[in-house]
Amino acid sequence: MSEYDEKTRITQVVQKPLVDEATGNDCVVVIYANETGLLGKRFVLDNNTVRVGRGTDNTIVLEGDSVSRRHAHFECRGRTWYVVDDNSTNGTYLNEEQIRAEAPLASNDRIKVGPTIFKYLSGADAEAKYHEEIYRMTIVDGLTQIHNKRYLFESLERECIRARRHARDLSVVMFDIDFFKKINDQYGHLAGDHVLRELARIVQERTRRDEVFARYGGEEFTIVLPETSLEGATALADTIRERVEAHEFVFQSERIPMTISLGCAKLDTNDRSAQDLIQRADEKLYEAKRLGRNRVCS
Repeated sequence: MSEYDEKTRITQVVQKPLVDEATGNDCVVVIYANETGLLGKRFVLDNNTVRVGRGTDNTIVLEGDSVSRRHAHFECRGRTWYVVDDNSTNGTYLNEEQIRAEAPLASNDRIKVGPTIFKYLSGADAEAKYHEEIYRMTIVDGLTQIHNKRYLFESLERECIRARRHARDLSVVMFDIDFFKKINDQYGHLAGDHVLRELARIVQERTRRDEVFARYGGEEFTIVLPETSLEGATALADTIRERVEAHEFVFQSERIPMTISLGCAKLDTNDRSAQDLIQRADEKLYEAKRLGRNRVCS
C-alpha cells in the first residue's frame, strides 16, 4: 500500500432530530376563569409535568369548590401531550366531555378544570396562535364560544346607524334562564356552565350569518336582528323559547328542566344609542318574568 492509499473511512450520517412539536412552543392559555387575574395567562408546557389544582404545590393553582387539591396534570409522552385526571372529585373535561382517566391533546382543544377553561396550543406557530387567541378573547365569551358584550355593543351601534341611514327595521331579542340560581344550587356550578353552553349552541343553530348572538352577562343573552320587524323578532323568540323548553339538558346523567324568558324591542326614533334599544328589550324581558316566565313579551 502506498503512502497515498487510505483505508476506506465510513462516516455515519446522523440526521438532525426533528423539532419535537410536543415540547418547546406548546402551551395552555386560560380563556375563561372566575379569577380575572388568570384570564389570558399562558402556561408553557415543557418536559416537566404541569400540575393543576387547588393546592399551592401545583404549577397552576386554581380556586373554587369544584377544584380538587390535586385535580389534574399535563404530561408529555413522546411527541404528544396528555391531560390526566388525578382522581378529582368533579372530573376533568376535554371539549365538554368528561375524560375517564386521561386523553391525548390536539391543538385548539379546550380543557375544563372546575370553572376554569384552558385552550391547548401546539406546533411551530403556537406563539402566533397565542396572540390570535388573546385578540379572540376580546370579542368571544370563553365559556359559550359566542360573542361577548363588547362585540355586541360595537355591532349594534353600527347596525343602528345602518338602519337609520337606509330606513330599515332593526330589532333586538334579550333573554335569560328562568331560576338559574336554583339550577346552580341544586345541580352545582359545573351543571350551570353546561346549561349555558348548551343553550348557546341551541340558539346559535337558529341564528343567521348577518345576526349577532352574544352573551350579555351571567345567564343573559342578546340577539341583534337586522332588517327584522318587531313581529318577526317576536316569532323567532317564541320559536327559541319552544326549542329550549323541549330540549333535554342532561349533565352527569341528571336531567335539568329549564325554560327561558324573552323580551323584544325595535329601534325607534327615540333611541339615541344602542344602549337605549337594549334597555327597552331588557324591560320587556323583565315584564315576561313578572307575568310568569317562560314567555315572550314585545
